[in-house]
Amino acid sequence: MAWQPARGYRAGVDAVFLAAACPARTGDTILELGCGVGVASLSLLARVPGTTGVGVEKQASYAELGRQNASETGLPLTVVTGDIAALPDVVRKQQFHHVIFNPPYYDRGRRLLSPDTGRETALSEETSLKVWVETAIKRLRPRGQLTVIHRTERLAELLALLHPRIGSIAVQPLAARQGRASHLVLIRAQKDGNAPFILHPAIILHAAAQHVTDGDDYTPDVADVLRNGAAMPFGA
Repeated sequence: MAWQPARGYRAGVDAVFLAAACPARTGDTILELGCGVGVASLSLLARVPGTTGVGVEKQASYAELGRQNASETGLPLTVVTGDIAALPDVVRKQQFHHVIFNPPYYDRGRRLLSPDTGRETALSEETSLKVWVETAIKRLRPRGQLTVIHRTERLAELLALLHPRIGSIAVQPLAARQGRASHLVLIRAQKDGNAPFILHPAIILHAAAQHVTDGDDYTPDVADVLRNGAAMPFGA
């Protein structure tokens, strides 16, 4: 359980998928850019004991909830209030084994704006995707790994920003149901990596062909991620 705003943006399954896709190991350090209330980072730290995390969040009220969530769970996450375009020195002077981020999905000029400032900031791109990518790569240690979740429609843009700055890029599409087009992608890449690009088969999230009840119908692997803290079967 995590404290979230009563009104405004609330983290969903995307944050859990991001955490589950990061290949962290015991002893690793993790930086999350735009961590919100810390759901992704805390999910990752809970799944991989012995890891430590730092989260950067621009919105002070969300950052404060993130600190509260870290305190109540007892997980080693430090949440720093700051803008990823101008990282606080305490973060800028560090390098990490992993950087993860779940950036705002939408171009602010192409959607109706939310009346809630917190929700609008979380959903609509104010800081360019280029800045997210460049900031993440700078904070990675040599051979460090980047993990990102984004909408499939932004994949071409994201790949263009990643290459040639970072290598060993692998893309894991997510599709709501069998026969449906992918709507989300998970991306892994490695600093100084030189392995060939990989596009994996899509992971299907829901077992039924269409939504028929109010209950969930996640496939077994996805249910294991969401209910039991399992790793995402990336490339499986």
